Formats: sequence, structure tokens, C-alpha cells
Amino acid sequence: MVQARVLQFERIDWSTPAIILEKLIAYEAVHEIHGWEDLRRRLADDRRCFGFFHPALPDEPLIFVEVALTKGLAGKIHGLIEPAADDRKNGKPDTAIFYSISNCQEGLAGISFGNFLIKQVADAVQSELPDIRQFATLSPVPGYRKWLDDVLVRSTPDYLNEDEIDLLHRSDWRHNQLIREPLKPALMRLCARYLIDEKHDQRPFDPVARFHLGNGASVERLNWSADLSEKGIDQSAGVMINYLYDSDEIVSNHEAYVRDSVIASSSAVTRLAKGKD
Repeated sequence: MVQARVLQFERIDWSTPAIILEKLIAYEAVHEIHGWEDLRRRLADDRRCFGFFHPALPDEPLIFVEVALTKGLAGKIHGLIEPAADDRKNGKPDTAIFYSISNCQEGLAGISFGNFLIKQVADAVQSELPDIRQFATLSPVPGYRKWLDDVLVRSTPDYLNEDEIDLLHRSDWRHNQLIREPLKPALMRLCARYLIDEKHDQRPFDPVARFHLGNGASVERLNWSADLSEKGIDQSAGVMINYLYDSDEIVSNHEAYVRDSVIASSSAVTRLAKGKD
């Protein structure tokens, strides 16, 4: 088994050998990289990329994470990944947003280095940029739509009025923005409930939620119309989540999650899950 202590932690930037940069384009698993110009934006001065490498495979990243330096929490993925995007005008960054983590080697499936990588990235960024005070993610909710569709087939979810029920039973609400927008209150409430209350074996249904909550993060904020790509709409109705990594709370959050299946969340998300939006 590959152990984290033998891995090499490296920053990847535009000066990194092209053979490795090509691997980023090939292995990106969350938000597709559309060629070299797209990659250049993701490695710009207000971005960071780090990876783990094994000494025996120096040109093959095992896992890498992409980070955006922003002013406050980012709520939409397009502003972070589009080549023409430039949010530096929004002010001096105070937040590091982890927006993509990609495992690269199929042979290491099931071995998670992500938690070790996030911790090292946070330390590296804070050491380089002491003004960065907040560490969070902008994460997909890949299981939400499937869960919602299953729920709608079985029964009528709580917190829905008659108009919302009628719209959700239309076949075109998913890809019709004019129909989807009136559903915002319902879809946000149900997503909060999906993350906070719906569990399997005392753990959240959603795999991304399990990963970050297990690492000691908390569910900080739900973002509407955050990913309007086809994949984002199909998986999560366009909703994305900010998981917050608060250094003062990580250990207690992790222990409560592992010991008692407690899911740490902001008061706003907790209220939303209870139908109090």
C-alpha cells in the first residue's frame, strides 16, 4: 500500500514540465480543462495547484487539488474556471477555495490521499500568503438529483406546496431555467435536508459530503445556480456547497462526526434543512 509519508508534495504551476501539465488536462475529474488556455487560467497568479507524487513515478501525479484565491466565499464555479474570468478586481484575497480534487491513478482507487493533501495545501498557502484567513471548498453535490428523483417517485417530500409539487413533476424543470427558478426555495430546502438529515449507515448519502465532513469540515453555505453546466444540472440542479475548514473546529467536528455521526453545519443551513428559509 502507498503510504502518505513517502509521497512528495509539490506545487504545480506554469513552469512545471509540460509532461505533467498534460496530465492535469487528462486527469481532471471534476471540471473539465479545455486545453492549454484553460489550464493557463487555472495556474494564474491568483490560483494554486498542488499534487502528491511518488518517487517512482515523478511525472505522474497521484492526486492534485486546484485552489482559487478569492475575496470571501466563492458561490459560482464559472467565475473560477472560465479562461476569461478574472476576479482579482474584487479585492485582496482572504480565502482559499478548494474547487477540484482529482485522483489520477485507477490502481489506487479506494486509497484516499485527499485529506492529507488538503491539510498540506492549507499549510503551504497560509505560509506563503498570511492574509489568507479562510479555507473552504466550492463542491458539487453529485448524489442530490438522483436522491430527489427517487424521493419524488416514492412520496411527496415535506416542505413542498402544491405549486412546487406540480413543477417538480414536470419533465422539463431540470433544464428549463424559467421553470427551475420558481423552484429555488424548494430545491434549496431539500438539498439542505439531503446533506444534513438523509443518511445511510449513519453517514450522509452524498460521497463528497462524506469526504469533507469526515475531514472535519462543516456545511457552511448552499449556492443556487452555482454550476449551470450539463453535468451540474444533471447531478445537483445547479446547486453547489461551500464546506468550511475552520482550523479551530476541525478536530471537534471530525470527532463528533466519527463518534456520533454529528454533521457540523452553519445556522443558516440548519434552518434551511428544517424548512425555515
